[in-house]
Amino acid sequence: MDLITALEGLAPELERGLDQASSLEELEGLRVDFLGRKGRLAQIMGRLPQLAPDRRPAVGQAANRVKERCNALFEARKSALEAGRDAQALARFDPSLPGRAPWRGSLHPTTLVTEEICHIFTGLGFEVVSGPEVESDYYNFEALNMPPEHPARDMQDTLYITDKVVLRTHTSPVQARTMLSRKPPLAVVAPGKVYRRDSDLTHTPMFHQIEGLMVGEGISMAHLRGTLTAFVRAVFGGDTQTRFRPSFFPFTEPSAEVDISCCMCGGKGQVDGEPCRVCKTTGWVEILGCGMVDPAVYAAVGYSSDVSGFAFGLGVERVAMLKYGIGDLRMFFENDVRFLGQFA
Repeated sequence: MDLITALEGLAPELERGLDQASSLEELEGLRVDFLGRKGRLAQIMGRLPQLAPDRRPAVGQAANRVKERCNALFEARKSALEAGRDAQALARFDPSLPGRAPWRGSLHPTTLVTEEICHIFTGLGFEVVSGPEVESDYYNFEALNMPPEHPARDMQDTLYITDKVVLRTHTSPVQARTMLSRKPPLAVVAPGKVYRRDSDLTHTPMFHQIEGLMVGEGISMAHLRGTLTAFVRAVFGGDTQTRFRPSFFPFTEPSAEVDISCCMCGGKGQVDGEPCRVCKTTGWVEILGCGMVDPAVYAAVGYSSDVSGFAFGLGVERVAMLKYGIGDLRMFFENDVRFLGQFA
């Protein structure tokens, strides 16, 4: 068959096929069949080298005309199908229905809990302060009564940058920096990220802490107990009970761990007759550590021995897990919008 005759037969054949196409998918199939890299137009043009040189220009011009015609037919049919699809969608649209609200983002639960805790303590007269996350060994350990040979350093699972520079293992260095730059009386809380070499269901290499410090004249364990009891009841409700158990921390003496009555079972140890998975039937959950500031810390920052004060520290994720009933610490770091959207 003459190539020009074969080329001129493509457009009418494509037009018949387009009239029968009822979807954009069928339309795309026709485009590939006629105009694709291995389509019918390309197959005809593949025979061009077999022609005599003087006939090739005429065949090439005919091929260009046919290609333009086919493209025009294709675009016209595509526009018609898209217009029909849009008309069908518009026919289903009910303008009397209420609009769809856009998805709203939310603050992360650790941010919400951090802001709530800081708000509670500022209401009690504390000031929010901050400090560097990359910290010197002196502020992270030595100024807090942990000299190089102190065994408490082994409890920290420290991430070292150099022998004298670490990623801070707690926000207590902010307390040391604050005491070195100010004279008592003072009351501060220091929220922020901290880092330790640990990772499992209840530990992550990076987490958030809030540590507090109050120093002045005549401050006693009674002030510490009253402050933390007020804080716990503000977060978990006025019926929440507290108890203080003796413990050890290198920069406080005496030291204590604070338990609260379980917020899941109300301190009963059971939920609907089943053992409480949060408190493990004890009715109590540990929430934070605290104590009276060790005199060695005052000596390190140049404070008079006449002052006294207390310090405390808590994990923000720990409080958030208890407050919102979250069972796996890793959910805070997975960025699952289904989880985060619950806090909008």
